[in-house]
Amino acid sequence: MGELESIRTFLTVAEQKSFSAAARLLGTTPASVTRTVAALEERLGLQLLLRTTRQVSLTSAGAVYAARVAPLAEGLAKATEETRDLQKVTTGSLRISAPMSLGLKVLPPILSQFALVHPGTTVAVDLSDRFVDIVEEDYDLAIRISGPPTDKSTIWRKICLVPRVLAASPGYVTIHGKPERPEDLVNHQCLSYDDRTQTETWSLTRAGATRTIEAKGRFSVNNGDFLMRLALAGEGITLLPRFIVEDDLAAGRLVTLLDDWKAPEIWLTLYYPPYEHLPLKVATFSEFFEAYVLESWAVG
Repeated sequence: MGELESIRTFLTVAEQKSFSAAARLLGTTPASVTRTVAALEERLGLQLLLRTTRQVSLTSAGAVYAARVAPLAEGLAKATEETRDLQKVTTGSLRISAPMSLGLKVLPPILSQFALVHPGTTVAVDLSDRFVDIVEEDYDLAIRISGPPTDKSTIWRKICLVPRVLAASPGYVTIHGKPERPEDLVNHQCLSYDDRTQTETWSLTRAGATRTIEAKGRFSVNNGDFLMRLALAGEGITLLPRFIVEDDLAAGRLVTLLDDWKAPEIWLTLYYPPYEHLPLKVATFSEFFEAYVLESWAVG
């Protein structure tokens, strides 16, 4: 082990007052930490730490040594990080929150390609359709599909518009008829997105005119893929982001309805905690994600 790593190990033990706790933080074994500190003491010809059955503490010589080397170790670590920043080399872990449907359909190829370019960065993804507090729950960033941001405590970055379509199965349309205007939807089974607070309303606009209806029906679900599967089963009409139903529309398993009426705009957006500057790993993933989405969705 190099001199810097030996010093870093010693400082971690001194801070934690425990070889075991230091080993957990450093991702190694207590025996390895003990050997490293002992070797450092042997090279210096000084006893740096007092070991007892209850805790570890600094000797007077150890306290002097720690005070001298801690700023040096911190400076070297900062220099390493700054050099990596300049070279766009990312390391460490990245914790991301994403909606279930988007995560399943879009993220796997993005993560696979990101890993090839940035093998030093590990990524943990939490898929959930609930609104996640990224500050309280300690996420590096969140991917969301929503209307205009309302959370003032976070930073957000719009990526692109997410088109939405009304869709149903051909079988449902054959049995129940095709709505010709938004008002006709009140006579249909509407498969709505349930956020537990209120019945979903669908506002549709054409040539400056807007019609709003309550999306009432037998089923409401808080996941887009589940709604898509209900529509495939002929259970009703649903309003979903086009990327969720794209394959089924192309295969004829679903058809779009009221194509000349448009739902309100929603955006694919990246949300961040209130960073003063985006950490390199966060900025790098954000740029990678945006480039992939804009190219694969052919949007600008």
